[in-house]
Amino acid sequence: MPRAPVLPEIVRQHAEMAAFLWTVYDHHLLNPDENPEMDEERLARLVERLEAHLDGLRVAGEEGRRIAQERYEEFPEAGELFVVRMLMDGAPTSVAQLNLEKVREYLAAALH
Repeated sequence: MPRAPVLPEIVRQHAEMAAFLWTVYDHHLLNPDENPEMDEERLARLVERLEAHLDGLRVAGEEGRRIAQERYEEFPEAGELFVVRMLMDGAPTSVAQLNLEKVREYLAAALH
């Protein structure tokens, strides 16, 4: 069965949204009192959306990794680097599997 075509514009949107949602997620975890409306249910939905965008990039395969890398090269920020790292071979497939302290250390070291 032939592989479905990759739509670069859609894949780019997955990369951008995943980077944004990671930033929102991590900021909330570090500053939970800033947004009292972000309850457990909303946080779970945010993580579901983040993982769905990461899955969209994974389905795109090498093209997804290439587009995520391009986004990081254009915007070398923590969210974009997080996405690139999550697409590497051997990376966890779920945000729940992450050691957030190690993720933050990695991102900080790589960006400075």
